[in-house]
Amino acid sequence: MTTLPQVPVPGERTSETYARYREEHGPVIPVEMAGNVRAWLVTSYDAINEVLANDHIHYSKDSANFPALHDGSIPADWPPRQVIVGEHLLVKDGADHRRLRSMVNRAFTPSRVQGLAPRIQVMTDELLDQMAEEGSSVDLVRSFSEPLPVAVICELFGIPGEERRQIREWSGVLLSHDATAEEIAAAGGSLLAYLAEFIGRKRGAPGDDLTTGLIQVQEDDGDRLTDEEMVWLLWVVLIAGHETTVHLIANTVVALCSDPEQLARARERDAWEDVVEEALRSRNSVVSTFFRYPLRDVSVGGVAIRTGEPIIVGISGSGTDPARFGGDAARFDISRGQEPHVGFGRGPHFCLGAPLARLEMRIALSSLFGRFPDLRLAIKPEEIVYTNSIITEGPVELPVVLL
Repeated sequence: MTTLPQVPVPGERTSETYARYREEHGPVIPVEMAGNVRAWLVTSYDAINEVLANDHIHYSKDSANFPALHDGSIPADWPPRQVIVGEHLLVKDGADHRRLRSMVNRAFTPSRVQGLAPRIQVMTDELLDQMAEEGSSVDLVRSFSEPLPVAVICELFGIPGEERRQIREWSGVLLSHDATAEEIAAAGGSLLAYLAEFIGRKRGAPGDDLTTGLIQVQEDDGDRLTDEEMVWLLWVVLIAGHETTVHLIANTVVALCSDPEQLARARERDAWEDVVEEALRSRNSVVSTFFRYPLRDVSVGGVAIRTGEPIIVGISGSGTDPARFGGDAARFDISRGQEPHVGFGRGPHFCLGAPLARLEMRIALSSLFGRFPDLRLAIKPEEIVYTNSIITEGPVELPVVLL
């Protein structure tokens, strides 16, 4: 039996795996995931856009359209099942997706996001103060890139400070490739139970936060969100709203510290917006989106894929595709001029949290290097250990010297 390329590859960054597979095998290839589950991996800019542009037309995100998940071919304890099966926004299509997304849009307004800027700055400064007190060397993930996004998203939701660390722990398990099915199920169940209880608290004590906004939002026909829909909405926004930013901050710090010229240019020109866009293109923490399932036989990049065969959209591969970004596509270069990328996806599933992520990244990076202008890595870039996942990617730890 032919052995298919694996994803993820133990000991290798998934983004590098995708780039290597694209070069060795082509932009659309069959791969094997954990549990010997087969899928198609798409890693070129054009092929990825081809898929994303046809969401809700030729492709579904609803796992009901993944026959192997339900016919006994895939074990009941297959870990990804806990994430790809549910009632959340990331696995909805068509009218259901539009209804739920419109409700979030009406509560998750630009003014609400911009209104968080002063608080994000305060929370950032508090973490930087704590880092300075720790000494000359710190783990940037533990001290900064992890606690900041957790604090921001919990602030947005109105989640009390003493409950935030548990949120982070549950989220980390849910998106881990190494966690067992039992651990993932336990974390998922605990988070859903917590959110149901938290929503009940918010109904009795409304506040100026996204949770209260969602509770109050009504569709034009007057239907409110059901309790189950509310829980799942908070579930997906909470996890997607911080997990990706945790890793993106750390990935960007690695890129800047590995190229002093780029860091100097960013500081001299106050070019943090360019830094963020280049990070989203070439150092994205999202290595893949949730599966797509063809609703009919399709051709992607000239490769035939049958109805219901899962497709992994390798977002990180799109940004390093030399066919789109040239021979130096993998190089972090803020002078590219914010070239179009799909770091936040495209089409109906374009990331809801993009404005918040951009705001948070700009404040975090400008403040970090403003406070510690001589910050450098304490280990070589090649010594950094990254999360081993097909969903998100970032350093597990990031030792830095503040100086």
